[in-house]
Parts: sequence; structure tokens; C-alpha cells
Amino acid sequence: MVKYLLLFFVIFSLITPVCAETILTGGVNYNVQSAREELLLTPIKKTDPFAVAQNIKDVNNSDNLRYSLKGNVELKDRILAFFSDSTYAVMYNENQYYVWYYSKNGELIYFDKKDRLEYPYKSYKYTTSGKLVNMSLRPSKEETFIYSPDGKLIAHWFKDKAFDEYGNVLMKRRYSE
Repeated sequence: MVKYLLLFFVIFSLITPVCAETILTGGVNYNVQSAREELLLTPIKKTDPFAVAQNIKDVNNSDNLRYSLKGNVELKDRILAFFSDSTYAVMYNENQYYVWYYSKNGELIYFDKKDRLEYPYKSYKYTTSGKLVNMSLRPSKEETFIYSPDGKLIAHWFKDKAFDEYGNVLMKRRYSE
């Protein structure tokens, strides 16, 4: 009996330091269904008409278009994104909860409202009149799930590729880390 106790003590002593150094990291992994459920369970909040009114026209339109030609997207007060259909998006550093989408003429088309700034976050895209266009769950910088208002998957972006519900590639984009 003493031999077994001694053997147990020796084995326990050898294993304990290994267990003590184990670092647990956590995170939530989403798939198409769990991301959909997460978005559909969250009540959609009303939009702020005053914020929309203040951004109905991009006051920096001509500057932003010039920056697009130069390839500048990160400015002192805002971040820009330019799209192949000649529209562009602006996120101001002073309020990163909103992303404003403009036509090439600087007219507001859509806006996104994020629920938080850290990953994972949810984002809801609206028309200027406040109609929900789509909703997104962004677990990380390289992954985004986008759904229609009724919960149909529009695209699951992972890095440079958008996938449909069956794993088929829908489109590609330029992606930088």
C-alpha cells in the first residue's frame, strides 16, 4: 500500500508542474448557424436620426476621392474604404461605432451601427430612412458572417473569400493583414 501511495505521490509531483503552466485561452467559435442564432436573438435597436442627418452629405467628399487616387485609406481623423462600384465608406476615429457609406457624389446611401468595438461584435446596416439592410457578426478581423434581415446567409467572409452556406466561393477581395 505504501508503494502505491509513494508511486502516486511521485507521478502527481511530476504532472503538477506541467498542469500549473497550462494556459487556458478562450474564445467563441461561430459557424453559419450559431452566428445566425446570435444575430436573430439580439433585438435590433432604433437608429439615431440625428446622427444620420449630420452625415447625410460627406463634407470631405472631394478630399476623400483624392485620397482614393493616392491610395491613402488611414488618415488622422478617419479611415476610408473604396469599393469597385465607386462607392466608399468612412469611419471617423471619434465615433467608431458608425461606418458611413457614400455614393461617389458624397450622398449617404447606408450606414452601419456596431454594438461594440472589440471582437466579436455585431453590426447592423441601414438605409438612410432606417430600414435594416443586413446584419453582421464579426468574430475577428479576418472573418465576418453577413445575413439578410430575415436570417438568410448573404456571405461568410474569411480573409479574401466570401462563401455561401454550402462552402462555395461567391467572390474574392483584396485582403491585407
